[in-house]
Amino acid sequence: MPDGEQRNQRRTGRDARDLPDAQESVADAQESDAVRRRRRAQFLRELHEAKQLRDRVQPRRARAARMRQQMRMRTFRW
Repeated sequence: MPDGEQRNQRRTGRDARDLPDAQESVADAQESDAVRRRRRAQFLRELHEAKQLRDRVQPRRARAARMRQQMRMRTFRW
């Protein structure tokens, strides 16, 4: 029986040490969400900028893409 008691004590001690404080985990989650949103916004800005640059550099391709989009919208049924 002493072995079982030692196992229980070790398990409860380890669980108490391994559990993070609830407030810290909530703060970390909010911070990570904010960081993720900031990175996503930066990525979308850069993507938009790259598309604009591509359109300026390749006007024929950009015009063809606009025409295809217009045709798609004309044939789209609501």
